[in-house]
Amino acid sequence: MAQRPFKQVDVFTEVPYLGNPLGVVLDGSGLSTEAMQRFTDWTNLSECTFLLPPTDEGHAAGADYRVRIFCPGRELPFAGHPTLGSCHAWLQAGGQPRAEAHVVQECGVGLVRIQRDGARLAFAAPPLRRSGPLDEADVALIARGLGLAREDIVAHAWCENGPPWRGVMLRSAAQVLAVRPDAGLLAGMDIGLVAPQPDGADTAFEVRAFFHTLQTLSEDPVTGSLNAAVAQWLIGAGLAPPRYLAAQGTAMGRAGRVHIERDAGGTIWVGGASVTCIAGEVSL
Repeated sequence: MAQRPFKQVDVFTEVPYLGNPLGVVLDGSGLSTEAMQRFTDWTNLSECTFLLPPTDEGHAAGADYRVRIFCPGRELPFAGHPTLGSCHAWLQAGGQPRAEAHVVQECGVGLVRIQRDGARLAFAAPPLRRSGPLDEADVALIARGLGLAREDIVAHAWCENGPPWRGVMLRSAAQVLAVRPDAGLLAGMDIGLVAPQPDGADTAFEVRAFFHTLQTLSEDPVTGSLNAAVAQWLIGAGLAPPRYLAAQGTAMGRAGRVHIERDAGGTIWVGGASVTCIAGEVSL
């Protein structure tokens, strides 16, 4: 085993312990996939990442570093809060991007651009791998699994950008916060819920994310990949403005804040703050 630099970062928050934690092993060189997965499972975090030099192809295309992203039981081609948290940790550890305007991350879906705005980082939402409405049978099943009437679901769409999110819009943020999902009925489904906030709220939407790991339905505190995909869906469908702030984690006692903005070229940026809560070494 070797001593490797490690950080535990809280993402989508400026206040420690109110966002989504991430474990970052800053030197994953020489580690097998099995070792990375075993460590991730041991941490009991929603995700851990392992930083590596870019591949030859990635380096030629401008990548600054490569990241492998794991959640309990599986590797992910892309995930949002691990992207921002890994970049935060890489920069804090002295990483120097090759381009002045942005950082380029290589991961399972290819290259992801990350821009800096003061302490906040934002990634360019990767293209959806699957979009369009869900099958009506799935919508009816999701409604039952969430304890809702079918008419409570006012819009729905595939929001797959790596994780196979099924996006569902409810009538109100209060409905989103009241949901208690049935893990049996929703087996095998990754569900993203979104609904508008009431007038006067400091955010535009409330979001919740439910996904399966190791045969268990879990809730994610704040989810970059889901917010990226939901933003593409909602803005594209005229259900959201081109710039908004989303809240996530409220039902879990967190206060995640996700900044969404579509630029003049049509790219959707998903941003948030990150703070380092633990720094040290791990034996791997």
